[in-house]
This record gives sequence, structure tokens and C-alpha cells, in this order.
Amino acid sequence: MSLRARKLNRAGDDAPIVIVTGASGNLGRAISSALSCEYRVVGLDRNAAEVPFPTFATDFSNAAAVELALVKFRERYGSRIASVVHLAAYFDQSGQDHPLYDTVNVEGTRHLLRALQAFEVDQFVYASTLLVHAPCKPGERITEDQPFEPAYAYPQSKLAAERVVEQECGRIPFVTLRLAGVYDRDHLIPTLAQQIARIHQRDLQGYFYAGSPLTGQSMLHKDDLADAVHLAVDRRATLPPDAVMLIGEPDPLSYDTLQDEIGYLIHGVEDWPTLRVPKPLAAAGVWGLERLEPLIPDAIDRGEKPFIRPYMAMMGDHHYALDIWRAKTLLGWEPKHRLKDELPEMIASLRRDPVSWYQRHGITPPDWLLSAQEAGHEPDTLHTGYVLARREEHGRYRWAHFVNVALGTWLITSPPLIGVTDSRMIASDMAAGALVIALALASMAWRATWARWATGVVGIWLLFAPLIFWTTSGAAYLNDTLVGTLVIGFALALPPEPGPSPAAAMTGPDIPPGWTYNPSAWTQRLPIIALALVGLYVSRYLAAYQLGQIDGVWEPFFAGSAADPQNGTEEIITSPLAEAWPISDGGLGGITYILEILTGVVGLKARWRTMPWLVILFGLLIVPLSVTSISFVIIQPLVIGTWGTLTLIGAGAMLLQIPFAVDELIASLQFVRRRAQAGRNWLRVLLMGDTDSGDDKSTSDMFDRPLGAIVRDSVTGGVSLPPSLALSALIGAWLLFTRLTLGSSDAMANADHVLGFLVLTTVSIAAAEATRAVRFLNMGFGAALIVLPFWYGAPIAGLMNGVGCGVALILLSWPRGPILQRYGRWDRLIV
Repeated sequence: MSLRARKLNRAGDDAPIVIVTGASGNLGRAISSALSCEYRVVGLDRNAAEVPFPTFATDFSNAAAVELALVKFRERYGSRIASVVHLAAYFDQSGQDHPLYDTVNVEGTRHLLRALQAFEVDQFVYASTLLVHAPCKPGERITEDQPFEPAYAYPQSKLAAERVVEQECGRIPFVTLRLAGVYDRDHLIPTLAQQIARIHQRDLQGYFYAGSPLTGQSMLHKDDLADAVHLAVDRRATLPPDAVMLIGEPDPLSYDTLQDEIGYLIHGVEDWPTLRVPKPLAAAGVWGLERLEPLIPDAIDRGEKPFIRPYMAMMGDHHYALDIWRAKTLLGWEPKHRLKDELPEMIASLRRDPVSWYQRHGITPPDWLLSAQEAGHEPDTLHTGYVLARREEHGRYRWAHFVNVALGTWLITSPPLIGVTDSRMIASDMAAGALVIALALASMAWRATWARWATGVVGIWLLFAPLIFWTTSGAAYLNDTLVGTLVIGFALALPPEPGPSPAAAMTGPDIPPGWTYNPSAWTQRLPIIALALVGLYVSRYLAAYQLGQIDGVWEPFFAGSAADPQNGTEEIITSPLAEAWPISDGGLGGITYILEILTGVVGLKARWRTMPWLVILFGLLIVPLSVTSISFVIIQPLVIGTWGTLTLIGAGAMLLQIPFAVDELIASLQFVRRRAQAGRNWLRVLLMGDTDSGDDKSTSDMFDRPLGAIVRDSVTGGVSLPPSLALSALIGAWLLFTRLTLGSSDAMANADHVLGFLVLTTVSIAAAEATRAVRFLNMGFGAALIVLPFWYGAPIAGLMNGVGCGVALILLSWPRGPILQRYGRWDRLIV
């Protein structure tokens, strides 16, 4: 009778009884179902789950519990047992020893066999593993006489349990079935499931293998396992009393072939690249990942550890092909399924419902899968579209990497052409040029996003090299700054965006939920980029003086001290305050402005959710550094005794960027928080973006409009200056010059100076509608203006000025002014 026909029937009450331990598990259910057509199946399991046959709960690590379960069995069924199929065992992926390996697998088997001695048992079937044997070489086969060499704790415990079976069976005949890895369409062994998942996600680990990719491991379909156990029970009267048989598909697929098959079935890639990694190096890498895992927030949240463990890496060359002659001879059994034939249906199951497939195999679905499902997209279709779109975009902009190759050759050859004599700068340019060439060539491959990032890192080094080496060559400084900026731009600023997940790139709105405009639109970034260019030119000019590349700095208004021939700007940028930095602070400011420009250019129009990390970095470059720059300007006359026109221009350019940057920063922070509340890992969302609620419809081209509309949106998008703020700004500017206009004393003049800058800074931040509430700080500054003239004993003019400006600031800080845009849940904070 076929296995299918047997499943359609159930044995009567007079049929022989078979006990199956671990009966409620996946294998226990399959074997019990196969046996139940001819035998009465009774289960022994730690958890008496709902199964279509009676089950007695027992704990195999406890001898008394096993005896009690069998006493209950005797009371109901008597003492006659046709066969006991012992499947119950402990297993984990760590590879490390665990007390349960001994108490359940070894001693649990001993407890069961000793309790069975009081029964009439025709047969004891023990489910072991082929991994108790030493591996063979490709082209060879393992037989039952192969030497034992279990490589880690689980097979070691199974071999020890085999010894217990030999010792404790007594008069009970036994059969040991050494099983290959069991699978079916919906349930795979963990190693195979993880291999499929890595290829499905195009995970970097899916391209590497620790060992020879020609090796493989025999597999066993669950139906073939059930058939083998059924035949063993059927032939219990004729089998040898101590039979041992290998059960599995004799010819395993090699790892390389398996990779190619999976890659083709999932991605249509016929030759999936697999790179061999030396086993010690792979094991060390896995060990490092295990150490780093506790530092990764999503791993902490899920309690996960890396699946691949060092012992697995060291088993990379193990090959297990089986000689099943004994099973054929004694049982008349051979497998009816082959893994190669079953793979298409396995992959089809994954493609039909990827999220359920991951969850069924105990693997956390990648966030892009969950996001695609949430957005109503078929995940594999989405991923395929994502890959095609990235390849097409990468091909369209591949020219940029050729340009970087050319820039690399320029770096190598330019030092003698521009008169660079500093050996350190020459070596730096030549090494950086060689790296740029190599990494740009690697970037030609559309998957090599890492090479694009690495090229960008070399570009950042080029920005810093002239400052680190304190070069006196203006040509070398200009060369490295310009080439470094271009290298970063060509590597990272052009499509496709480096880093976003498929769900972030292919789904989600351009405008944040609840917002009335897109804070990442190009018109929103243009004012920042333009102001950063002003700051860059000022900083580069000042850095040239600090590095000794020019003899003087233009300064039309402010003189230095009488004892110093330098003008105000020169005195400021050579002061102990400026020289406290290990490199030129003007040059550092220039790098900051360059990075502002580049981070303003990188990313497409929905980058608030596709690259939130970049937006947050952009905001951090602008907002805190603007406040720092203003603070430096504030203390210049207090500490150094003078001002500098160019430093004021640079600080003003930095300050004016704030209102144009805060809305995009808020949108990204809102987005990360919103996705974290939806159950996504915040760190993954921050680094790789995600989809979001809202209309997926893309917004129109912002530049496909009249020039006036573009300029208007660039200046006013999310930014406005109501009359109350404009008047507050005039008061702040007036306070800067009370030393000249009112003849204020030093203490009062210094106080007016500091408060004036603080008022201007507050007005700048409050000009952004999203941060309009910051205007209330001016009430505090107004109160200080009222009190300080009395504190310092200012003359009547200073007293009237302080009280008048203070009262005016307090009154002007109350009106909010019109809010023209909407900012989602942030609206409630705009007061």
C-alpha cells in the first residue's frame, strides 16, 4: 500500500500499538500519520499537544516522569508494544554543549529504555543522525562502518545515546536509523532555510562559503523518512536485533550547485557567485559578529544571535554522501524524492508569501519585506523592480565612475605639474589617486555600493590632507579640495541613491504624512547650498592666510590692536582661540561647508525617508555648527577685542541656513519615530529608510515651472518672517552697535552685543514655521535687557534703550504670525 493510501485509513482498536516519542513535533506528526493506517499510535511528549492520537505528557530528563507515563499507558493499553520510535531530543544552533544534551538525549533515552523493560516490546527504533560519522571526500560515500567523528555537541550527544541503546535495550531488538537532514516543501532544516534567506535578501554572507563549494550534505524528504520508519516497523520480526542503517538521499547537491539552483529560482541568476573563504578566517569573522551582536539594537530587541557560528565555518569542507545499500537490502527502502526536484516548489512557497515563509522557519523577515507587505506590494515583484531600476540607473550614470578614474590619474600626476614639493603631500596624492582609481573601477558594478562609499571616504581624506600636513602650497590646497569634492560628488551624489532599502526606494510618498509640502524638494535645498558656497569661499580665503599661502586678508572696517600691525580679521584668525585647533579652523570651516553642499546634493526628493541618516547629518552640520559659529563671533570683541568682516559674513551665511534646514530634519525624525512605533527597528530605518503612509504618487518636477515660482518656493518654503520677527531682528541688529550709537560703557555695550546676537539667532531659528515657538526665548532676552542697565548703572540713554528694547522684544515675541504650511503631528508644537 502506498504512503498516500495509508494516510487515508486509520487502524482499528485491535491493531498493534506503536509509541512515538516527540509525537507532536513536525517529524513526529508525519511519522505518526504514516503509521496510523496499520497501527494504533500513542504519543509520549513533553507537551501533550492537540494531535489526532492519544498522547501522554512526560519529561524524558526525569526517570520518575517517564515511568509514570508508561504506567498510565499500561493502564489503558496493556503491556504489549509492537515498536517504540524514539524521536524526542534536544537541539540548538549554538554548537556549544548544553546540559539538556545529556539529560534529554542521553539520559532521557536511558530512562525510557529502562522503563520499557517491564513491557513486551518487539522493537525499539532510535532516530540518530548521519553527523555521528566522519565526513568523506567528494566522490566517496559514507557507510555504516565509517569511523565516528561527531563535530559538535548535538551529534556527540546522539552518538552517546546510541551507546545507551546498545547497553540498555537488553532483550528488546533495536534499529538505529542515522538520518540525513529532513525537509519538505514547507519545513526546511535551519541551514538550508538560512541559505535560501541569504540569497533571497542578497545578503553579503550569501556570497561566501568557508570551505570547498564542491562539498554537500545528504538530505531526506519527510515523506521518505516516514516511509523508512514504517518499513522498519513492518519488518520488525525479520530485521537483525541490532540493525543500523543510513537513511537519506545518496547523492547530495554540492554547496555551489545548491547556490546556483536557489539563485536561479529566486533571482533568475544562473551562476550565483560563491567565494571561498579560509575556514579559520571565516570562523574568526563569525566570532567577531557574535561579539558585536549585543551592540546592535534590533538584535537586543529580538534576542537574536547570528545564525552562522564558528563551528559551522570549521565544518565547511565536510561532505556527507551516503551508501544506502543496507537500507535497500534490509528494508527495501530508497528515497522517492530529490532535493533538486523539490527546490522549485520550496522557492515557490517562499515567493507566494515571503513573510509567512520567514516566520515559519524562525527567521526574522527583513524590514523591506514587512514594509512592502504593509504598502500593499508583492515583495518579490517589488524587489525585482528595485533591482531592475537600480541597474538601469547605475548604467545611466556609470560615466561618473569613469570621471573618478580620470580624477585619480590627475591626483597621481598633478604634484609635479603644480609645483608641490612637500613629500607628504606628494605621497598622499599618489596613494589617494591609486585608491580612487581602484575603487571607481569597482564601483562600475551596480551591486558594489560599498565601493562608492569607500571612494567617498578617500575624497574626505583629500579635503583634510592639506590641513593635516599644513601645506603652504595654495595650489596643493586648491587641488586636493577641488578633486576631493568632485570625487565625493561623483561617487555618491548621482543616482541610484546609495543605501535605501527596496521598500524605501520603490514605495512611499514624497510628502510626509500630514505635511503640505516636501521638505526635501530641491527648491528647499537650494538656499542652503547657495549660502554654504558663500561660507566656503570665506573659509577657504581665511584658511589660506592661516596656512601661510597669502600675506594678508581684506578687512575694510575693523582694525587690530595698536601694538599689532594686523587688521581685525587677521588678528581674530591668528588669535590663541583660533590656534587652539590642531588644524586651521578656517580650513575646518571650509570642509564643513563642503560637506553641507555635498549632503545637500546627495539624495533624491524623498530623502527625508529614503536616507534619514543623511538628513539628520545635514541638520547636525547646520544647526549646531551655526550656533557654534555665532558663539565664536559673539566672543570675538569680548575676548579678542575686535571683529572681522569676513568672519561676520561667514557666521551670517551659516545662521541663515538654519530656518531652511530644520523642517527636513524634523520630517526625518518624525519618520524614524513613526516607523519605530509601527514595530520597525529604528536603526535600520535610520540607515536604510523605509516606506511610509500616504499617497505613493510622485510629485512633479520642481524645476518644470517659471523661474519666479522656483525662486519664491526656494525662499519661502516653510520659512516666513512676520512683522513681529522682522522688528525683533532690527532690535537685535541695533543692540550690536550701542557702543557706537549710544556711547555705552564696556560692560553694558558687551551685554547689548551678546544679547543682540542671541536675539538674531533666535529670530533666525524662529523664521522656520516648524520652530516658531523658539521666539519665546526673546522674552527672556528682553527681560535681561530691562534688568541689566540697572545692574550696570547705565546712563539714562542706556537705561531707556534697554527698557525700551526689552519691552518691545517681550511684546513682539507673543504674536506667532501666520503659519502657511502643515507639518503633521508637529503642528501641535507650533504655538
